[in-house]
Amino acid sequence: MPRTPEENNRIRQASKEKIRAAAMELFMKQGYYATSISDIAKQGGISKGLLYNYYKGKEELLAEMVETRIREVVEVMEEATTLETASEQLEYIVNGAIDNIYQNPEVHRFYLHLQTQPEADEELIKYSYLIIEENARQFEFQCEIFERMGINEPRKRSLYFSSVLQGSMLMISTYPHKFPIEEIKAQIIHEFCRSSNV
Repeated sequence: MPRTPEENNRIRQASKEKIRAAAMELFMKQGYYATSISDIAKQGGISKGLLYNYYKGKEELLAEMVETRIREVVEVMEEATTLETASEQLEYIVNGAIDNIYQNPEVHRFYLHLQTQPEADEELIKYSYLIIEENARQFEFQCEIFERMGINEPRKRSLYFSSVLQGSMLMISTYPHKFPIEEIKAQIIHEFCRSSNV
């Protein structure tokens, strides 16, 4: 019996996820430029031909990885907006960010590394800019949250919040099994989400 279009799509998506995971691992281990399409196919346990069936090359694969990452971040922000109060929205962002980093520390390290590419690297810098632009949108959304919470200087508060959260995320991604996750989450939530009755 032939597969349904839904089954074909599910298989296609599963294969692409497998390819992205293999690429991520190799990009982290040996770098983007030192990794070949053959390396990725071998790491993913698929044929080079099948990989080319999904991606024209390494850069198209990286572009999809970055788009997927940005979409995940946008989804967290959109979910946060469905919550009733500004404090609940901020708490959702804290929990979502820290839990995600704890579950996938290497993913955070990869995208952090991508954000810090030299401007002369014309191939990678465009993906760096995409991530930086999304971070700027997140920052503006956080400013709106702090404004609704009645904070006097919401931009400064958002900057401080981002610094604390990003610093914690970096520490978790570097020392995932030595970091007191729940205690840090509770402290950030107490500091930023409980400081207002809103």
